[in-house]
Amino acid sequence: MGETPEGIVDSYPSLTTADVYAVIGYYLANREEIDPYVRQRDQQAEQILRDMEANLTPEARALRTRLRAYQEQQQAQR
Repeated sequence: MGETPEGIVDSYPSLTTADVYAVIGYYLANREEIDPYVRQRDQQAEQILRDMEANLTPEARALRTRLRAYQEQQQAQR
Protein backbone atom coordinates (compact mmCIF):
# COMPACT_ATOMS: atom_id res chain seq x y z
CA MET A 1 0.00 0.00 0.00
CA GLY A 2 3.03 2.23 -0.20
CA GLU A 3 3.71 2.58 3.54
CA THR A 4 7.32 2.83 4.66
CA PRO A 5 8.72 0.16 6.98
CA GLU A 6 8.84 2.72 9.77
CA GLY A 7 5.22 3.67 9.07
CA ILE A 8 4.21 0.02 9.32
CA VAL A 9 5.92 -0.22 12.71
CA ASP A 10 4.07 2.92 13.82
CA SER A 11 0.78 1.28 12.85
CA TYR A 12 1.66 -2.08 14.42
CA PRO A 13 3.78 -1.44 17.52
CA SER A 14 4.24 -5.16 18.22
CA LEU A 15 6.50 -5.31 15.14
CA THR A 16 10.09 -4.22 14.97
CA THR A 17 11.68 -2.40 12.08
CA ALA A 18 13.98 -5.40 11.59
CA ASP A 19 10.94 -7.71 11.32
CA VAL A 20 9.37 -5.53 8.66
CA TYR A 21 12.56 -5.39 6.62
CA ALA A 22 12.92 -9.18 6.94
CA VAL A 23 9.41 -9.71 5.59
CA ILE A 24 10.03 -7.30 2.72
CA GLY A 25 13.26 -9.14 1.91
CA TYR A 26 11.47 -12.49 1.99
CA TYR A 27 8.76 -11.16 -0.31
CA LEU A 28 11.28 -9.77 -2.80
CA ALA A 29 13.14 -13.09 -2.86
CA ASN A 30 9.92 -15.14 -3.27
CA ARG A 31 7.63 -12.88 -5.26
CA GLU A 32 6.71 -15.61 -7.79
CA GLU A 33 5.22 -17.75 -5.02
CA ILE A 34 3.67 -14.99 -2.93
CA ASP A 35 1.90 -12.90 -5.59
CA PRO A 36 -0.42 -15.72 -6.79
CA TYR A 37 -1.22 -16.58 -3.16
CA VAL A 38 -2.13 -12.97 -2.36
CA ARG A 39 -4.28 -12.72 -5.51
CA GLN A 40 -6.09 -15.93 -4.53
CA ARG A 41 -6.76 -14.64 -1.01
CA ASP A 42 -8.01 -11.31 -2.40
CA GLN A 43 -10.40 -13.17 -4.70
CA GLN A 44 -11.64 -15.28 -1.79
CA ALA A 45 -12.22 -12.16 0.29
CA GLU A 46 -14.16 -10.52 -2.54
CA GLN A 47 -16.33 -13.63 -2.88
CA ILE A 48 -17.04 -13.64 0.85
CA LEU A 49 -18.10 -9.99 0.68
CA ARG A 50 -20.37 -10.70 -2.30
CA ASP A 51 -21.93 -13.65 -0.45
CA MET A 52 -22.47 -11.57 2.67
CA GLU A 53 -24.08 -8.73 0.70
CA ALA A 54 -26.34 -11.18 -1.13
CA ASN A 55 -27.63 -12.45 2.23
CA LEU A 56 -28.33 -9.08 3.85
CA THR A 57 -31.81 -8.58 5.22
CA PRO A 58 -33.79 -5.58 3.95
CA GLU A 59 -33.24 -3.91 7.32
CA ALA A 60 -29.48 -4.42 7.10
CA ARG A 61 -29.44 -3.04 3.54
CA ALA A 62 -31.31 0.07 4.72
CA LEU A 63 -28.91 0.53 7.63
CA ARG A 64 -25.90 0.15 5.32
CA THR A 65 -27.36 2.78 2.97
CA ARG A 66 -27.87 5.22 5.86
CA LEU A 67 -24.36 4.59 7.20
CA ARG A 68 -22.78 5.17 3.80
CA ALA A 69 -24.75 8.40 3.37
CA TYR A 70 -23.58 9.54 6.81
CA GLN A 71 -19.95 8.72 5.95
CA GLU A 72 -20.20 10.66 2.69
CA GLN A 73 -21.70 13.62 4.54
CA GLN A 74 -18.88 13.56 7.10
CA GLN A 75 -16.23 13.43 4.38
CA ALA A 76 -17.86 16.29 2.49
CA GLN A 77 -17.66 18.45 5.62
CA ARG A 78 -13.89 18.01 5.90
